[in-house]
Amino acid sequence: MILSLASATQASLAQSDPQAVQFPGADGVRLDGALYMPAGKGPFPAVVALHGCAGLTTKDGSLSARHRDWGERLAEQGFIVLLPDSYGSRGMGPQCRNAEREVRPSRERVSDAKAALAYLAGLQQVKKNAISLLGWSNGGSSVLYAAAQQNAPSQQPDFARAVAFYPGCRLPAESGTWHTRLSLLILIGAADDWTPAAPCISLASDARRAKEPVEIVTYPGAYHDFDHPNLEVHVVRHLAFTGSGTGMAHTGTNKAARADAISRVLAYLAR
Repeated sequence: MILSLASATQASLAQSDPQAVQFPGADGVRLDGALYMPAGKGPFPAVVALHGCAGLTTKDGSLSARHRDWGERLAEQGFIVLLPDSYGSRGMGPQCRNAEREVRPSRERVSDAKAALAYLAGLQQVKKNAISLLGWSNGGSSVLYAAAQQNAPSQQPDFARAVAFYPGCRLPAESGTWHTRLSLLILIGAADDWTPAAPCISLASDARRAKEPVEIVTYPGAYHDFDHPNLEVHVVRHLAFTGSGTGMAHTGTNKAARADAISRVLAYLAR
């Protein structure tokens, strides 16, 4: 059961650890993932959640704070949540400082999203027509590509809707060929200097002119990772891709943006 929007941000988060799962991906890859299950018998709506370039886990192999926070929060609201590990499954660590990416948002990560969709659709507890896609940063970019018309899965079901937190929008926006088949919500900080908001605003404007269902919310003063549960704003250096090209960008929690995003995403996924 989905809680009301008013009570959603006040609900206590689930404390149970996620299940470790493995499922087949493309090209012979076996994908590891973390699966959160809500209480009850279901069937439940579900979410595939895609990590950013830092990966899914910390150095000790545990889920990083943002993924744990969102996994617990969504499960508390009645969603099954699957977080596939695109990097660890391939023996790779964080990729934020690597310019040459073997696992690309436009290809391998789209395949991983489809594989996760197929895995969830095969679970008895899942509502097959209510599986959504969500991603952060590099995972948000992957959401954009996965939502594109040409990347529809070959078999049903398809994703019901999609949410992209601070994605890199420049390449899709500049291509002039990006069109979404899914209802899409983009959430980004107006001050983001890692993946700037301007290309996303342009992408959303073009989509709306084409009568495609894209919404965008920009948060004044918010940087990258604004939805993190507790990350002090600081500068990260030596990044492979940033808005300024200097390799430097700000990242950290913005409490107002985080609170709005939590309420907004829960309401959006519950439509």
